[in-house]
Amino acid sequence: MLYVVVRFLLRPLFHVVLRMHVTGRENVPATGPVILASNHLSFIDSMVIPLSAPRRVHYLAKAEYFTGTGIGGWLTRTLFTALGAMPVQRQTSRAAQEALDTALAVLRRGEGFGIYPEGTRSRDGRLARGKTGVAWLALTADCPVVPVAVHGTDRVQPVDSRWPRPHKVSVTFGEPLTFPEQRGMARNGRARRVVTDRVMEAIAELSGQEKAGWGQPAA
Repeated sequence: MLYVVVRFLLRPLFHVVLRMHVTGRENVPATGPVILASNHLSFIDSMVIPLSAPRRVHYLAKAEYFTGTGIGGWLTRTLFTALGAMPVQRQTSRAAQEALDTALAVLRRGEGFGIYPEGTRSRDGRLARGKTGVAWLALTADCPVVPVAVHGTDRVQPVDSRWPRPHKVSVTFGEPLTFPEQRGMARNGRARRVVTDRVMEAIAELSGQEKAGWGQPAA
């Protein structure tokens, strides 16, 4: 119910303030597990994409966003919870695998999960080579991946900027990708690399970003 209320209130607000333009919603499967894999330009991506998607999408968020005090802490915690964000600890030695396990649990419930294969926000607007966690998830859960491209969110809230500012934003959902040739090969490093590169190529085609470091090894 909280998700419905927050979405009802924030979606029109975001569309007015950010002049949001969304295309390709029909490419997101209406039911069943699905991964939304996007480029990552700004902190606000994790609000823009869930508000643009035709179904609920869960994201991982730093645990600190859920532990703030006062009115500001309550608002942040309520907003992130309503939009499907899930707290994750980044400081532990097993943080990466624990994050993937949390995401896998979401997918096995038949829900949607959003991920940024680059692993971090782009500081220069270029698209980094993806890490293979997205492939591990897709192959383990045996679910499609919908490539997503966001534009303009880096102008709304640049890296290291505290407050957002109005600017036009667009979100494009691409056609879902499936990987029948790699099915059952989640433990195979080469298969994960092939799947990840396919996902990143699709994101690059949608976003039009320059590629950075694609010739270097990536986890």
